[in-house]
Amino acid sequence: MPRPSWEEYFMEITKIVAKRSTCLRRKVGAIIVKDKRILATGYNGAPAGLKHCEEVGCIRKENQIPSGERHELCRGLHAEQNAIIQAALHGISIKDSTLYCTNSPCVICAKMIINAGIKEVIYEEGYDDPLAMEMLKEAGIKVKRFKK
Repeated sequence: MPRPSWEEYFMEITKIVAKRSTCLRRKVGAIIVKDKRILATGYNGAPAGLKHCEEVGCIRKENQIPSGERHELCRGLHAEQNAIIQAALHGISIKDSTLYCTNSPCVICAKMIINAGIKEVIYEEGYDDPLAMEMLKEAGIKVKRFKK
């Protein structure tokens, strides 16, 4: 088995991180990397100390909210948000870093990525949010879809 490239290595790690997700609809993992070092990880799920959707059910499913709409109507945070928050909580600068994620960011995450100073986003699966991609491009953030 050949040694994985750095991109392959980090994308595989996002998939392992996603396994910690407590979301009933989509398991997402994210890691923030700088100089080939992992600075923070995040997966989608309820805030620390709160009951998970696995325990109390999915608000979005119960209210028939389609994917990509009304992000605020959810108990969970997105993987990208959790990775950024973890870095902030531990006082780790993520300026000029790369965010690897199993899915492309939504517009809310894109705005956080921009203001956090992340310079590049590498994702594997698409997520239909044209405004997110438009804003990342306008901010000069390199966005790349990972392909094996």
